[in-house]
Amino acid sequence: MQERTTDTVGLQDESTKDVLTEILREGAHKMLATAIEAEVADYIDEHADQRDANGHRLVVRNGHKDERQIQTGIGPVMARQPRVDDQRIDENGERIRFASKILPPYLRKTKSIEELIPWLYLKGVSTGDFSEALAAFLGPDAPGLSASTVVRLKGVWRQDYEDWSKRSLADKRYVYFWVDGIHFNIRLEEERQCILVVMGATPEGKKELVAIQDGYRESEQSWKELLLDLKARGLKDDPQLAIGDGALGFWKALPQVFPATREQRCWVHKTANVLNELPKGRQSKAKGMLHDIWMAETKAEAEKAFDLFIETFEAKYPKATACLAKDRDVLLTFYDFPAEHWMHIRTTNPIESTLIPSYEPLFVQACESLARWKMNAVGGA
Repeated sequence: MQERTTDTVGLQDESTKDVLTEILREGAHKMLATAIEAEVADYIDEHADQRDANGHRLVVRNGHKDERQIQTGIGPVMARQPRVDDQRIDENGERIRFASKILPPYLRKTKSIEELIPWLYLKGVSTGDFSEALAAFLGPDAPGLSASTVVRLKGVWRQDYEDWSKRSLADKRYVYFWVDGIHFNIRLEEERQCILVVMGATPEGKKELVAIQDGYRESEQSWKELLLDLKARGLKDDPQLAIGDGALGFWKALPQVFPATREQRCWVHKTANVLNELPKGRQSKAKGMLHDIWMAETKAEAEKAFDLFIETFEAKYPKATACLAKDRDVLLTFYDFPAEHWMHIRTTNPIESTLIPSYEPLFVQACESLARWKMNAVGGA
């Protein structure tokens, strides 16, 4: 191993899930704030030609209302709504008041599909198109999303994404990479959606979101393009270890860009793949024996437990043992790193526990709502 490594690194106790959740919450806050501003701008532009006897506009902005807290599936999101001064009078002699469809006066909790914000926000970040995330955030009818509002939002979000995706990495160094290709279970487009995610740990132990990008079926080319982009933006030092599952095209791309980075296969993925080759009646015992491998106190003990698993199941279940044996070296790489890091670097769970939704029925509902909204938007454009 190289000396510049993990001896001085101490991964912070804060969970990766907390890090990502904070990023997602901030993203949701910006997304909501931009949508509200766009809605008000549309309203004022719509009535720009209405003026009083002195030529002054009857509908203008007038500062902001007090900030309030909205409870969502990823925690509280703060919202501050622009104040509109509408001096027009309706047919009953009453002052006309602007009423936001996006943020009604008494809204304190978002609708049931609020839990989709993290997932759809990631989709928006990776493509620069947040319309899907906003539709899910606002509910099935997506109130306030006029064609002109969507155009405004896309312009703002596209710029935000471009700025983030082009940020310099010249002063960054990562000791560990966690990588995963996360799939939508529903096709929102012709091809099954996949988002490539990279998280990193700095020498100080801070976990950071490094990259989010659309990928084509986790292909080698998609991962190579992502890694080359990181290097082109100044990431000079090869991470010491990358953690991911065995199905990724990432492993073919990695040595082409960061040849010094060592590989660690995810034990959660590997366990699932091995058990899939065994009858249900044998899975409980096999799972326990696999657990004995990656939870061993030393690499030598892990090697013995590995050999015992192969000897126990090879005769009757060669596919299961072959699935395990083919990645033997890269399954045990983590033992060459500090023991206090093992729980963090033997699986990709830090990414998946945060980003993979466990609420597929809600996701289906959101997709159906999104399809209806898109049809309405096209029809009304």
